[in-house]
Amino acid sequence: EVQLVESGGGLVQAGGSLRLSCAASGFTFDDYSIGWFRQAPGKEREGVSSISSIDGSTYYRDSVKGRFTISSDNAKNTVYLQMNSLKPEDTAVYYCAVDRPSSLSLWADDYDYWGQGTQVTVSS
Repeated sequence: EVQLVESGGGLVQAGGSLRLSCAASGFTFDDYSIGWFRQAPGKEREGVSSISSIDGSTYYRDSVKGRFTISSDNAKNTVYLQMNSLKPEDTAVYYCAVDRPSSLSLWADDYDYWGQGTQVTVSS
């Protein structure tokens, strides 16, 4: 059974940093992407960043480029999202998800498995 568990969310002031973790287990896929998504109250879920298992390629939505960094530790089966210079508009529940085969897509419909989410709140 595929399981994704997010952690690392919390409350931070604007300009601060958080590092989210996505621990993956239960799958042996060779060709996949891990994506980070977020959903704020009353808004649609949106893709934030993704990373490919094939070559470590990454992709970001424009609003987080230069502030967020996605990375992976294959030995720990964990993907991270380092978030710096956080803004109040980054406030949302953040989810990680698996897309097979790897496409680096930021469309939620392309993803097959999802974690339960972790809350990120940025105060002004």
